[in-house]
Amino acid sequence: MAEQIVSPGVFTRENDQSFITQQPVQVGAAIVGPTVKGPVEIPTVVTSYSDYQNKFGTTFVSGNQTYSYLTSISAYNYFQNGGTTLLVTRVVSQSSAWTSSLSTPISSSAGASSQPAFVLKTISKGAIMNSSGSENSAGVLTNGTVDNVRWEISQADTGSGTFTLLIRRGNDTTNDKVILETYANISLDPEQGNYVARVIGDTYQEVVTDTDGNTYVETIGTYPNASRYVYVSSVNNPTPGYFNSDGTVKSNFTASIPLIASGTFGGAVGTLNIGGANFYDKINSTNTQGLTGAAYTTAFSLLANKEEYSYKVITTPGLYYADYTSQLGTLMTTVQNRGDAIAVIDLVKYGATINETTTQAGANNTSYAAAYWPWVQILNPDTGKFNWVPASTLIPGVYAANDTSAEPWFAPAGINRGGLSQVIRPERKLQRSDRDTLYENNVNPIANFPATGPAVFGQKTLQKRASALDRVNVRRLLIELKSFIGQVANNLVFEPNTAATRNAFLAQVNPYLESVQQRQGVYAFKVVMDDSNNTPDVIDRNQLVGQIFIQPTRTAEFIVLDFNVLPTGAEFPA
Repeated sequence: MAEQIVSPGVFTRENDQSFITQQPVQVGAAIVGPTVKGPVEIPTVVTSYSDYQNKFGTTFVSGNQTYSYLTSISAYNYFQNGGTTLLVTRVVSQSSAWTSSLSTPISSSAGASSQPAFVLKTISKGAIMNSSGSENSAGVLTNGTVDNVRWEISQADTGSGTFTLLIRRGNDTTNDKVILETYANISLDPEQGNYVARVIGDTYQEVVTDTDGNTYVETIGTYPNASRYVYVSSVNNPTPGYFNSDGTVKSNFTASIPLIASGTFGGAVGTLNIGGANFYDKINSTNTQGLTGAAYTTAFSLLANKEEYSYKVITTPGLYYADYTSQLGTLMTTVQNRGDAIAVIDLVKYGATINETTTQAGANNTSYAAAYWPWVQILNPDTGKFNWVPASTLIPGVYAANDTSAEPWFAPAGINRGGLSQVIRPERKLQRSDRDTLYENNVNPIANFPATGPAVFGQKTLQKRASALDRVNVRRLLIELKSFIGQVANNLVFEPNTAATRNAFLAQVNPYLESVQQRQGVYAFKVVMDDSNNTPDVIDRNQLVGQIFIQPTRTAEFIVLDFNVLPTGAEFPA
């Protein structure tokens, strides 16, 4: 209640202005590329590399060789360097032909001769999810792998109308079960909180293109998914109101309860295009990890939606500009239109020359993209083999390490924050003149120094015109500021255009910019949102206008040290 002043005197009041301003939501990076398994073309958040492995897999066998996709290598590197959230979009060939795997009949007495009690489907699509096949005496499935799953009804009680469902790993055994998820005391009664579809989830997502040509993700179902592996596709023998009013079981429902049994999944369509696929340094213009550039079109269309999918850096390891000009051109246009992310791209395939690299860089002009070269050799974390990978595979990890040790507006380059300890060697050792040529053409070199090893030694964007935004740290500073201030402004939409609303905006933005200034992000700033830019004409147009002026901090990229040799007896300058 407001303090009431009646008689004269001195009144002291406290105005707490020390509230810590909420920081921008950390949305991490986005990677688009093929994976072993997982939802097809559905942007999916993962929060650790183990989470990535569960959802998207790691390795696969082609012939007698084991491979992993560049997507996996990049995800591993990102999380190893301090990344927290990653948005992964799996691309495949002919995505419309890929389907989920269906559970073998989960039978009940009532449905043994007609239909299963309920049906499960895998969230992941592709034939790799099919675990169906013969089972030997030890309970080992012919088609069971670490990537697919099997199911088991381990307990059933007609007295309570409940049962227990286990989701097991596809390659476990009867005596050594690997239980991924357990759902105990669930029922087929849609009126209860333990209803199987409610507990496990019955939603799934599909990519849809409407008659106007707009592509979006449609969510189908009622209950959100709690399972990471499956969803309830249908319940064929529901038991609504399982008990009579006197507490006894309705006799016509007891036969609906699932029988104790175990089973597999099958029927999924979609095989990894690994026959004759080109990997690592063999990637070319017609075959990049078994795919063509067309496989990326739908993913880029979906990721253009900034309200649905948030990320601050995006990469597509496996595509390079020289042969995938259309796809990477679309990606760069997408992030520029969004205004809240930077694309890290590769320019050329393995074995290209410096001149070929700078030529491709010269064909682009945007501060929303950055390019790095050359390719590098790494120890594949999943296969244990030495592989050549394009630089974009590792750069999200460099950004993550930079942000962990410093701030996004620090330069993700140099010995301190651009080190590539996981790199065995670059494709070629760049001389000083080579680095000069690359940097003059807006390509960030990966250098290899004898004492410190490989490191990113540049931080230019692909913007040709010299300005503050031709540097990665400034572009990333603007991304951070726009992210936070945009979130603040969202809360003002449909609010009255009055001094109170403007002051509420300034009360949040000014302290945030002060904190950025203290953390060396800007030299100076000024925020204007008052009557000077919200005139009666502006207000009558239902607009609220704010102006934010910043002087971004520049980095010291060129260190000049003058050594002055003086004669004996000369005085040193003050």
